[in-house]
Amino acid sequence: MTGSDRREDILQKIKESRLPVSGKELASLYSVSRQVIVQDIALIRAAGYDIISTNRGYILNAPKAVSRIFKVQHTDGQMEEELCAIVDLGGCVETVFVNHRVYGRMEAELKVNSRRKVSEFLEDIRSGKSSPLKNITSGYHYHSVSADSEATLDMIEDTLKEKGFLIEA
Repeated sequence: MTGSDRREDILQKIKESRLPVSGKELASLYSVSRQVIVQDIALIRAAGYDIISTNRGYILNAPKAVSRIFKVQHTDGQMEEELCAIVDLGGCVETVFVNHRVYGRMEAELKVNSRRKVSEFLEDIRSGKSSPLKNITSGYHYHSVSADSEATLDMIEDTLKEKGFLIEA
């Protein structure tokens, strides 16, 4: 087992455990020294996971969100259906961006994670504050979507594909 594999496994054990996982237990499980476990925990923390050391062992303070970029296309009338499909499955539409042939990448932060925020966003568009960024690239655009797990992102991808919004890269 490589160090990277061991760290992934350690993280999974800590995530799945309802009780703190001791360094001694981890060291024994992977046949390494306690110091190697301390170094692994430091590397896992550096990767963005909030692991807390307690007198009883390690616990994960909060799960790290995962993200994926989806290339999509739809009409203005389908925006609500697309955004609701994402948030209903537990996703957060972090950004929208387009790759314009002259101007390059143009991006806007959305942070849409609920039907209420979908409604607010659509109201801003309908009120004439602005027009959808996708309209400058014939409807083609990208969303950066975050979720609690890869499985959730897989469900979102499948749903976008079923609805005909997903463009295969």
